[in-house]
Parts: sequence; structure tokens; C-alpha cells
Amino acid sequence: MSRRLSRTAGAIAALALAAALAAPAQAATAAAAPAAHRASTAFGPAATGQHNARTPHTRYDGGVWGGYVAQGSGFQSISGSWTMPQIQCNTSNDLFAPWVGIDGYGSQTVEQTGVQADCSSGSPVLSGWYEMYPAPPQFFNDPVSAGDSFTGTVTTDGSGTYSLALTDNTQGWTENTQQQLDAQNVSAEAVIESPSQSYPSFDRLDFSGVTVNGQPFDAFGPQAIDSGQYTETALQNGSFSIVPSGAGQNVAHRTPSAVARPAVPRY
Repeated sequence: MSRRLSRTAGAIAALALAAALAAPAQAATAAAAPAAHRASTAFGPAATGQHNARTPHTRYDGGVWGGYVAQGSGFQSISGSWTMPQIQCNTSNDLFAPWVGIDGYGSQTVEQTGVQADCSSGSPVLSGWYEMYPAPPQFFNDPVSAGDSFTGTVTTDGSGTYSLALTDNTQGWTENTQQQLDAQNVSAEAVIESPSQSYPSFDRLDFSGVTVNGQPFDAFGPQAIDSGQYTETALQNGSFSIVPSGAGQNVAHRTPSAVARPAVPRY
């Protein structure tokens, strides 16, 4: 999505992922990024990075993905809700998005939808989007505000057809799109991501009701990953929170070497 990729591509050495060819993602309800958005490239796979300060309201500059990722096969749907927090921009490079999706972790595509907070204008600009990576993300023009509750859903019929929906439960709008992509359906995730490796500051972001294939996310043994600057609380019946690292929360325990992270940070 944005200038973020041009500034971060090649900056992280990790697992190599080659971009697969795919049909461009288009939908009548999706619009090109407004002027407030940075030039778009893509959301996608995760990566490691330097860890910085752990205190709220400081600049977080480091890793890319944080949240939970389940791996395996036969992932046909994921759905989950989250609430966008109040956000403090620390630099014009700050950028992040919570999203839910299929693939992107150990595969060359990502089918996903979420909400972006972009600080390139000096203040957070919030927008909904979907993406069928490696095609670029498509933005919605609907209004988005801090404090809004969202529900995102990605579903596939297993033969390359994907239905993606994003609902702002607070403001009452829903965007739907159906796309085609030759994908593997080998992971499902509910995460936050900063492709620019520079998160804005927020105190807490709550995910809830995350289900995969109609079952609670917990049933698929998802791995906890954190971005260094933010971490996640323990997953309980499809719900967890993203909080600043070191905030004294009941954070999930993980084995760092157990989680492979892709090389190029993209939504």
C-alpha cells in the first residue's frame, strides 16, 4: 500500500517469498486511494525488525506483523471484529492496519480486508480497504472514525473465488466484493501490520469473535507473533487484545524461532 513498500522493500532479511502472478483485484465499490493516501503497492506477508521503546506514546519503529496466525490447509473462511483505537501520530512515516485474511504466511498470496491508519499528512487518516495480493489494495470511500467497530470477513469456495466484506458496525456501512485468485488457503490470520515499520501510538486494540471455518480461532492452534513494539494478550474464544509491549498485560507466550516471517513487508 503506499510509499511504505518503496521505503521498506529489501530492508529486512528473512524468509524469501516470490510474488505470484494474479489477476488484478477490482470492484465497483472500491475506489483508487484518495489524495490523502500514499501511493499504493500492497499489503502482505510479515517480517522481523528492530525493537524500540516499549512505553505508550513513544515512536515504535520495528517489526511488521503482530497478532495470531494459524497454519495448515483447507482454510475457507475467517471472520473477526475489532475496534479502531484513538491514534497518536509520532512521525509522518507512521502507518498501520488491523486486518483479517487467508494466506500470506508461508504462501505467495494474501486475501484480506481491514482498516488503515496513515500518518503521512501529520494526522491519522483512516480508511477501509481490501486486497488480493499481489494486486494492490483497493480503498473504500466510506467514512471511518476512531472508536468505530468493524467486522471483516474473507471466504472462499476452494476453487479460487473469494468473497470479502468489511462492515463499519458503528456507522452502518458494508462493502462487499468478489474476486478470483489462484491461492493455497494455507493460513488464516487476525493481525496488525505496519509495512513502514513505524507504528503510531495507541493504548489498546481489541479483536473479538474471530472464527475460522465457522469455529473459534483457538481451535486451529494459532501462533502468537508480535511486532516488538506491540504484543497480544492470550487468545480466548476468538478474542484477544493488542497492547504495547511491556505494558504488564497477560500476554501470550511464544517461541521466537517457531515463527517464520516473510522477507518483504506488505499488507
